[in-house]
Parts: sequence; C-alpha cells; structure tokens
Amino acid sequence: MFKIIWASIVYTFITLILTGIIYPCFVTFCAQMIFPYQANGSFIKNDAGQIVGSELIAQPFQNPIYFQPRPSAAGNGYDPTSSGGSNYAQTSQKLLDRISSDVARLQKENPQAVGSIPVELVTTSGSGLDPDLSPDGAEWQIPRVAAARGVTIERVKQVLDSAIDQPQFGFLGEPRVNVLKLNIALDHRFGVSSK
Repeated sequence: MFKIIWASIVYTFITLILTGIIYPCFVTFCAQMIFPYQANGSFIKNDAGQIVGSELIAQPFQNPIYFQPRPSAAGNGYDPTSSGGSNYAQTSQKLLDRISSDVARLQKENPQAVGSIPVELVTTSGSGLDPDLSPDGAEWQIPRVAAARGVTIERVKQVLDSAIDQPQFGFLGEPRVNVLKLNIALDHRFGVSSK
C-alpha cells in the first residue's frame, strides 16, 4: 500500500513539474522568440512611441476627427475584462431601443454621410471588442472625419484605402480595417488637432 501511495505522490509531483512549470516556460520562451509582438499583446504605438492600445481590442473614439468602431456590449462598453455580447434576442425591446438610439446619434453626428448606416455601426460583435470594421463601415464615416479635420474627402479616403487589410491568402475572411491603426494613420498624415 505504501508503494502505491509513494508512486502516486512521485507521479503527481513529476506531472506538476512537467505541465505546470517546464511546459509553460517552454511555450512562453518559444512565443517570445518567434512571435514577440503577438506574445506581448499586439500593442500599437503612436508616432511619439507611446502605447495607445492593442490591435486586437476595440476602444471608443468620441472625437469627430476619428473613425468610430462598432458599439460594444462588453461590460459598460469596451471593457476587456468583461468581453461578451449583450445576448439580447432580436425581439428584445432593450436591443431595439439601443439600436434606435445609435441610429439617431449616428445620423446627427454624420449629416453628410451618403446612404444608409452600415449595420455593423449599430450592432455589437460577439465579444464586444471587435477592433475591425468593413471598408463600407469606415467609408460611411469619411465625410464627418474629413469635415472635422478640415481636409477633403478624397484625402481621407486615400488614408482609408491604404489601411484596408485584404483577406488572408487572398480568400480567407473579408476585407477589413483596424480602427485604431486607421486613426493613428490619420494622425500621422494630418496631425492630431482638428482644423
């Protein structure tokens, strides 16, 4: 009986060392050597070298000189510690009220926008932290951004076009725009202050 108990203790200890210490250290070492940018959070720096966010997590932009991401249902909005959707059903009055409120806000903030509001600008993602928009979702906001920055629509469109990420390998996924990277590109091209 003592041999069985002793063997169980030894195997438990060996397993703990292998899977709780050696394996995580090995994986962390490999990640730091092969993918250090991704392993450290995919942080993005501005022109001054300051970390302004992660390319993987959306953040709100209230200033009209910036493109806005999708709305967020994560916590009180854009909370990375509370990732998740609202889980409201399509018939939920709370969902309909929030969407109606967002539509009214977007129409007020974007009076020169052409066409109907892209659906992604009034619906949250499953995580509530989706950092990307479709090119159409970003393009709809161009008149507001151009007017707030005091530049032509064509110049803002050039920045947007250069920020579009194509599908991986040419066929996986859809074209998309990382909102944080796009806003940093705008600051780089036109400066931070409006007009």
